[in-house]
Amino acid sequence: MTSTGFHRPIAITGCGVVSPAGVGLDGLGELMRTPSMSHVEPESDAEAYPPLALRALPELSLRDHVGRKGTRRLDRMVGIALIATKAALDSAGRSEERELRPRTGVSLGTSTGSIASLAEIATDTLLQDEPYMIEPSRFPNTVLNSCAGQMAIWNSLKGVNSTLAGGHVSSTSAVRYALNAIHNGHATSMLAGGIEELTPHMAWAWYKSGLLRTDAALGEGCAILVLEDKAVTDGRPIMAEALGAATAYCGARTKRTSLAAGIAGCISRLLARHELRAEEIDVVSLGAGAQIGARRIEEQGVRLALGSLPTTVRVSDALGECFSASGALQAAALLARWSGAEHPAEQLGLVTSLGRDGSVGCLLLRRAC
Repeated sequence: MTSTGFHRPIAITGCGVVSPAGVGLDGLGELMRTPSMSHVEPESDAEAYPPLALRALPELSLRDHVGRKGTRRLDRMVGIALIATKAALDSAGRSEERELRPRTGVSLGTSTGSIASLAEIATDTLLQDEPYMIEPSRFPNTVLNSCAGQMAIWNSLKGVNSTLAGGHVSSTSAVRYALNAIHNGHATSMLAGGIEELTPHMAWAWYKSGLLRTDAALGEGCAILVLEDKAVTDGRPIMAEALGAATAYCGARTKRTSLAAGIAGCISRLLARHELRAEEIDVVSLGAGAQIGARRIEEQGVRLALGSLPTTVRVSDALGECFSASGALQAAALLARWSGAEHPAEQLGLVTSLGRDGSVGCLLLRRAC
C-alpha cells in the first residue's frame, strides 16, 4: 500500500466543479441535498447511445469562461477541464495572482483521455480517401496527458505535471500524487482532481460489459481541488485539510471479501498514522454505486475498518457513474456539504474508491475550523 498519511495536513483552498448540476460547488451541493435529477441526454448524438440512463453536462461555452482566443482546436474534454480549473482558482482567490504559479503543479486522474477525439481520428484515418489529410492540430487532443498539459499552459502553471490512469481510483491517486509533490518540495501548490467525458463509445462499453446495475446511470464531470502548503496561503480562507491519501492493489481476481479487506486496510492504516480512532470519522463519501455488487463490498470494507457505517454520501446516486472523476467529485461533495452551517458536528470525512480491477483507495479530509 502507498500512502501520504504520515505527513502534515495540506490546505484545500479552492474547488472547481463541472457536473450535470452545472459549474460550481453550489450547484453540486444543492443537487446532493435534493437529488431529483432525472435522465439527462446529451445535447447532440443522443441516438448514438445505448438504452441507458444518462446524466450529461449542460451545454457549456468554453469561450464564456476562458475567452475566445486559442479555443478553436481544443476538444470538449479539455474545455471541461479548463472550466473546472478556472472555477478552482477563482474559489481559491487566485484568479489574478501570478507569484505562486511557477511552483504550482497539476495532477489529473483520467483512465483514457478523450475517447471521442481518439475515435474521430481513428475513424478518419480508416475512412478518408488517400492521402488521409488529418489536421495535425487535432492530434494533441488524443494523448492521455492533454488535459493536464492544457491546464498548465492556459494558467501558466510551471510546477510538476502528471496524469494518472487508475480506473475508479484515478482521482484518489491524483490527490495522493499531489500531496506527495507538496510534501517532498516539488511544488507549493497543486491542482488535483479527475475528469470523465460521456461518449457513445464509453457508454456502449459499459452497456456491453454487463457490470452496471439496472437502475444505474452513466454520468460525466470534472472536479479540481486546489491543494496548498499552508505557508503560501497568505491568510486566504481554507475550505478543509487533506490529511492523507492511500491506494492499494488487491489483485485482478480478488474475492469480494479480499476487496473489502483491502479498503479496510487503507482506511485503518491512514487513521493509525494520524492517531485517529475509527469512531472519530463522521461521514464517508462512497464511490461504488453503479456497478453490480460493488456497493455492498465498499460498505463492508468501511464497516470492517470503522466498526459501523457512519453517515454516508453517494455522489453516484445524483451524478451517475463517473469512473475516473468519481473520487474528485466525492471529495467535492464533502466540501459542498461542509460549506455552510449545516452538519456542524461533522469534522472528519473519508472518501473511498473501489475498482473492479482490484484497486482500492481512500482520502482523509478534515473540516476547516
